Amino acid sequence: MNPQKLQNDLDLFWDQEIIPTLEKYIKIPNKSPAFDPDWETAGHMDKVLELAKDWTEKHRPKNSTLHIKRLEGRTPLIILDIPGERDGNILMYGHLDKQPEMEGWKDGLGPWIPKIIDQKLYGRGGADDGYALFASLGVVKSLKDQNLALPRIVILIEFCEESGSPDLPYYIDEYQNIIGPIDLVVCLDSGAGNYEQFWTTVSLRGMIACELRVDVLNEGVHSGSASGIVPSSFRIMRQLLSRLEDETTGQIKVEALHTNIPTHRLDEIKKMVETLKGEPEAFPWHNQMEPVTKDSIEGEVQRTWGPTLSIVGADGIPSIKDGGNVLRPYTSLKLSFRIPPGIDCYKAINEINSILQKNPPYNSSITIDWEEPGNGWDIPQLSPWLDKAIQDASNLYYKKPALSIGEGGTIPFMAMLGEKFPNAQFVITGVLGPGSNAHGPNEFLHIPFGKKLSACIGFILNEFPS
Repeated sequence: MNPQKLQNDLDLFWDQEIIPTLEKYIKIPNKSPAFDPDWETAGHMDKVLELAKDWTEKHRPKNSTLHIKRLEGRTPLIILDIPGERDGNILMYGHLDKQPEMEGWKDGLGPWIPKIIDQKLYGRGGADDGYALFASLGVVKSLKDQNLALPRIVILIEFCEESGSPDLPYYIDEYQNIIGPIDLVVCLDSGAGNYEQFWTTVSLRGMIACELRVDVLNEGVHSGSASGIVPSSFRIMRQLLSRLEDETTGQIKVEALHTNIPTHRLDEIKKMVETLKGEPEAFPWHNQMEPVTKDSIEGEVQRTWGPTLSIVGADGIPSIKDGGNVLRPYTSLKLSFRIPPGIDCYKAINEINSILQKNPPYNSSITIDWEEPGNGWDIPQLSPWLDKAIQDASNLYYKKPALSIGEGGTIPFMAMLGEKFPNAQFVITGVLGPGSNAHGPNEFLHIPFGKKLSACIGFILNEFPS
């Protein structure tokens, strides 16, 4: 393989094909089903599917087979099966659904407004994870242009990752004959500690989320008449949350959600913090706001291996301008838990249910509605060839060694694949570096980093042992 030709070809392909297509993709508000209950009738997912299908048809190898699968009532799935010239089976993964808009976009920017500023492509979904399909096929195309013999490659793109991938288990079972055996998984849906070297994700937290609702009345009443007799649903909600979390430290009180971090992962965290000289990501702190801990290692351990609780939504609470002197009938909050690798998400749900529903304050009505959960994951040890290929690729294209990083987020498909293919190797990486702000306002894709990352992936695929 000519490494420089690979980079040059990918640079050109990104400029001429990937970036213009991503700009079209960003304009489509294809929110994941969890955030758009009317996604089937809205038609945005169909538009993205058609865009991806047409582009893939244009660039796929002639001997490949494109499968578009749509089980009834489920989001679509794209499978591109590219036969190999030598032994081995590689799966490349990504998704095309998006998080909701969020507020706080800078002037001139917006979730559905693609804009390139300082070689960064802004807009929802470009970095998380719309580029994956186009970059994966671009890598394969560039390798084949050098007449290199490759293993069989399957590119799999889903449309419900941001909802916890509830449809994927059904597709994997239904189309296991198409997906076939897998020796190496390449996932482009993760992050990076900086934009200066190749990063591999070695652990992922799981996620469980629910709507927790407290009802005290059938309708709102005058607060002057009722307060002091009718307990506030918000106050009861505070009591319930305190059963789960220490409101002073943020520590989760539920023992079933805790685990011990392996020694080798702790060593990797120390090396990463040392390389990045402190905080792995510069968060947009408000004024003099401080982090939970100023110990960078402790903070990174908690971010990647500690259970956490975030309140990400609320109902039953009027906006301030609409808030009258009414004792409200209910309070409903959306709770998002991050759980460490190795914690069974269903056991965690059962434990939390038991804690919240035991002895409800004032005999109030407590209801809990859980979303599709996802387990975290700790990747298996890299084989010597893959470890060497990753380091060689990073040194070649970034001029720096590769580093490992744990992610606080979740990629449910990785845990699914880890269970289904226990002997497979994994390369989990991505373009979500500092400031890229996936899920939030001003999300961007760092274009030069994406180009080099693509070349690294191509190098690794070419090094796959026969």
